[in-house]
Amino acid sequence: MSANAFQNISKVEDSLWEAADQLRANSKLTSSEYCMPVLGVIFLRHATNRYQAALQAIQADQAAGKMPKRPLVKGDFIKRRALMLPEIARYDHLLKLPSGANLGAALVDAMNAIEADFEPLANQLPKDYDRFENKLLEDLLRNFDSAALRNASGDVFGRIYEYFLMKFAMQGAQDNGEFFTPPSLVQTIVNVIEPDHGVVFDPACGSAGMFVQSSHFIEHEGLDTMQRVTFYGQEKTGTTIRLAKMNLAVHGLEGDIREANSFYDDVHRLQDGRALWGACDFVMANPPFNVDMVDAERVKDDRRLPFGLPGVNKDKRVSNGNYLWISYFHSYLSAKGRAGFVMSSQASSAGHGEKEVRRKLVETGDVDVMIAIRSNFFYTRTVPCELWHFDRSKSPERKDRVLMLDARNVYRKVTRKIYDFSPEQQANLTAIVWLYRGQRERFLGLVQDYCTRLAAESAAIIPALTSFEAQLTASRGPLAEFAASAADLDVVPAEKRQPFAAAMAEWTDAANAYLTDRAALAGGLAAYLKKFAVSPAPTIDAQHATRQAFDPLAAAERGLIKQIDLLYKLAGRAAQLAQELASEEVATEFFDRRASGKLIKQLDEERKAAVEQLKAASYLHRQIAWLQDRFPMAEMQDVPGLCKVVSRAEIEAADWSLTPGRYVGVAPAEVDEDFDFEQTLRDIHVELADLNREAVELAARIQENFEELGI
Repeated sequence: MSANAFQNISKVEDSLWEAADQLRANSKLTSSEYCMPVLGVIFLRHATNRYQAALQAIQADQAAGKMPKRPLVKGDFIKRRALMLPEIARYDHLLKLPSGANLGAALVDAMNAIEADFEPLANQLPKDYDRFENKLLEDLLRNFDSAALRNASGDVFGRIYEYFLMKFAMQGAQDNGEFFTPPSLVQTIVNVIEPDHGVVFDPACGSAGMFVQSSHFIEHEGLDTMQRVTFYGQEKTGTTIRLAKMNLAVHGLEGDIREANSFYDDVHRLQDGRALWGACDFVMANPPFNVDMVDAERVKDDRRLPFGLPGVNKDKRVSNGNYLWISYFHSYLSAKGRAGFVMSSQASSAGHGEKEVRRKLVETGDVDVMIAIRSNFFYTRTVPCELWHFDRSKSPERKDRVLMLDARNVYRKVTRKIYDFSPEQQANLTAIVWLYRGQRERFLGLVQDYCTRLAAESAAIIPALTSFEAQLTASRGPLAEFAASAADLDVVPAEKRQPFAAAMAEWTDAANAYLTDRAALAGGLAAYLKKFAVSPAPTIDAQHATRQAFDPLAAAERGLIKQIDLLYKLAGRAAQLAQELASEEVATEFFDRRASGKLIKQLDEERKAAVEQLKAASYLHRQIAWLQDRFPMAEMQDVPGLCKVVSRAEIEAADWSLTPGRYVGVAPAEVDEDFDFEQTLRDIHVELADLNREAVELAARIQENFEELGI
């Protein structure tokens, strides 16, 4: 998803929150009282979206003869990760209820119908809508019925759901935002441990994000989640368990989630009666950090602490619960199990009793990958964190080695305060893990995928430029005609006509320069596509040749982006000057200001599309370069500031620290390819001209005001 798309989602989130918050303001309820009703409406919206998508897929399969035409059953929808919603529970049904209908009762009926039809949700959905006035509920339902939300994907709704969870957490509806984990971090854990079979356990499951992302991973492999894995979860807060079950259900998933405090309780049993201890294929979690009130007497003999207590204070409390969690996660693993979890960055180098536990963990040989994450990945925490990964089935050559991966310089800025990983950044980090594990073919496969996508994006550049150029010509036509007419308008002083004429001349010069460079790029792209339109063989030499052939084209694309932006700004400036001239009464008949404004607005849309297309190709080229520059032979090697495979001896020498930054060193300074000094100067030039013109107008207006006052 592009940065622009994320910015648009942020605006949607803010507007939806503002609208939903009116429910609290107008009903005088506390955050905890209106949290679930609002999330229930989001649940219905998302469930209806998934139902409609599944229904369309089923109908398409039936039309194509892939599925017999018969009455549909719940399994048809569950297979497509959706609920077969009863009609009274569908969002569109609620919106179509006649004026004056009792929406509170209708929403309760909808929730009851879903619970009756889907046993895992029994007694979990909110049903206290009758406390709200009809008008408030109607407004809430309509706020979640925009065209964008009706067509929103699961990723978009997952983000909106997470955003609302964050807002409720900040208002005190939950405990410190511990019930959800940013999707980027969950996806990174999933990519490293690859939970595609057996028992998957999250002892601090929150809203079940780990399970949902695991399902996406399994389905991406072309497999059926519920046939491959069994989800088990523990969560200490009843309300959060309801959120987790709603989250699973809306994705067509099931899991055994129970209320328990995992510091003290181990409540699950497998179907054969065995405990989860020592039997989990995968353990995933984002536990609460730095808890300091755990009763040491209650846990001192817990079999989940094979490395002992990390440290007890004079009040017989565990000084910090981080290493309780870390020990628990390891103890739950089967002989071939893997674990991945989020942990406070303090834990990887903590001293005293915690260091002793860490030493014992390292000596097992099961510590696999450590990833450092910069601050601002969480909605409610600005602190950095680390992702720990255990693997009890490491190959002999890796048994005493750990991959240290410092990803603090890898991020995408979503908003001023929130960062995440782009899909490509996520894939690149995963590719490093593949090389560490000797899976060279997967690394080459990712580069090959980038090469294929690069060719497809490159083929779409010329059509995008052609559309921009057509709109540029359409925008210039009326202005050129007006320029010819204005030259004959002797009643308009020459000093007023001159800036417009100069702007048109500057536009012409810029357009000629653009056409020259555009022709060169078009020729280069044609030659490139002729040779590389078909994806290269997955060999190092072929992939390097593909990347190197595009190097000059990437530079040319960056240059053309500057020119496109300049042309748009010059067109807008010329249109503005023409509008000012047309304000002279005698000139009005020669220029349609409204039509010109519409053309410039359309030009901006075409400009954005052309620039985004050029950037899309350059972006994929940068991903190939990023991987090849760091791993030119598609083999694991140390990269300063990014990664290093360290031995147990090196870890011991570093006081048993597992902090990646302590080993990888400092990365060399990189040039920001997105910053363009020349373009910045051009922008300043155009904007300065506009500001100077506005300053002259303002000075004249002030002078007139003084004269009217007789000063």
